[in-house]
Amino acid sequence: MAPQSTIGASAMTDPVLYPEGATSGQRNKRAFLLLLMTLIMPGSAQIVAGNRALGRRALRVTLTAWAVVAVAILLALVNRSLLVNIVTHRWWSLVIIAALVFLAIGWAIMFINTLRIIQPRLLEPRLRAVVAGLMAVLMLATSGSLSYGAYVLNVGRATLGSIFQAGPAFDPVEGRYNFLLMGGDAGEDRLGRRPDSISVVSIDAESGQTVIFSIPRNLQNAPFPADSPLTSVWPDGYNCGDECIINSLYPTVVRDHADLYPDAADTGAEAMMDAATGVLGIEIQAYVIVDMAGFEELVDAMGGITVTAGGWVPVTSGEIPGTYPIRHYPPSEWIAPGRQTLDGYHALWYARSREFVTDYNRIQRQQCVQAAMIAQLDPATVLSRFEAIASAGTQIVETDIAREQLGSFVDLAVKAKDHEVQRMTIGPPDFGTPQDNFVTYPDFDEIHSRVQEKLTSSTEPQSLPTGGEAPSLTRAAVVERVSFPTADEDLTEEYLQQLAINGDFATLGTLLADNGECTPG
Repeated sequence: MAPQSTIGASAMTDPVLYPEGATSGQRNKRAFLLLLMTLIMPGSAQIVAGNRALGRRALRVTLTAWAVVAVAILLALVNRSLLVNIVTHRWWSLVIIAALVFLAIGWAIMFINTLRIIQPRLLEPRLRAVVAGLMAVLMLATSGSLSYGAYVLNVGRATLGSIFQAGPAFDPVEGRYNFLLMGGDAGEDRLGRRPDSISVVSIDAESGQTVIFSIPRNLQNAPFPADSPLTSVWPDGYNCGDECIINSLYPTVVRDHADLYPDAADTGAEAMMDAATGVLGIEIQAYVIVDMAGFEELVDAMGGITVTAGGWVPVTSGEIPGTYPIRHYPPSEWIAPGRQTLDGYHALWYARSREFVTDYNRIQRQQCVQAAMIAQLDPATVLSRFEAIASAGTQIVETDIAREQLGSFVDLAVKAKDHEVQRMTIGPPDFGTPQDNFVTYPDFDEIHSRVQEKLTSSTEPQSLPTGGEAPSLTRAAVVERVSFPTADEDLTEEYLQQLAINGDFATLGTLLADNGECTPG
């Protein structure tokens, strides 16, 4: 056995524990090694070269944190909805935020302590700044990322609390979740709200395959399910003529029949859910209302949406006083055909414009915009623009979906991206023509039958049935139609504007007949 003095002398020459006796090269390597150890396993640098008691405490926290991360990754693979429910839970999210802040502070402390162990005074002068700068970068990447994660989670927590309600979760009906999506001007005067856009989003509970049914705002004679309180007011459906188009039901019920829904937070939305149930023949379980005036902010927060437009779309100017039917001044500008990214202002007009064309052109464009938003609201966009999207969401979205069910719906949204969104309009081109007055005298038996066929076929490889949905133009076909000949000259914005100035609405209606054609992206 070697003498004790020999062992002690050998330990004193250990360059990790005693850098004073090490060579310049050894000190440099030691500095980078300790920083790397603190980056990968906080506390390990203290155990080998510093305060071992502090290192052991830090290492226990580190190993616990890595174990939690491993469990989270496992949950993401086998039960993603449970993970989302934990992260979005009212109290668990607060615990996670506190843990992230604690870890951020602790990691920063360990880096600072590691710098003390390194003893920069022993390093070559040119290397001191390098080590200090590298440590600052590593602290920003670690503690900074954890702090930002806590901030994002806190913003999300506040956003979810503002939009989603506390309440029981609901089960799918016949294997699907059905949501009523309405868009309208949601000012403080709730009595004046009329949904401008009415859609039902039906999602397969297993696969996430989605079908969007668009209901024209001027649909008449909407029936109600037998258990609806509205049957006591309109036993034969909402059938009082032109005054009873479906989008007028919302303000009518809020104004005159709110007592029929004593426990409802939004009586107009409940009435619209009953009407949509009667029209489509499927049970609507929840609603989402999007304030179209704030829709601009959401699209801008996303960085715009990309669509391929099939025809020119006018941006409508103000109304001409004293005209009936109401006329507008010539368009302020035009949205051109072709592939383009629309900001919030132009996306809103693209979805809402119906001047010179019919409501069915607008419905087609609204469906396209919805599909584009679903496709383009990916995780990268959400993370990079989270605060702006969250801020816009709290201002423009109302829903009765329970916060506790967010996990399952986020999981469905991820699955939905693997499928093409299917569409059907309860009116032209899927039911009749604009001249048939189908929306005035709907055949609800036919609608119910076709809706069920659509839901059944949506889970199978899609092929367009004869007389079914009008085929969407391919991107190449749309681009080829950007400039087609009219009166021996190309169709241009200037030409269309002159027709509008001249009041030649018949020609404009013919030239813009394709402006409902649109594909996302």
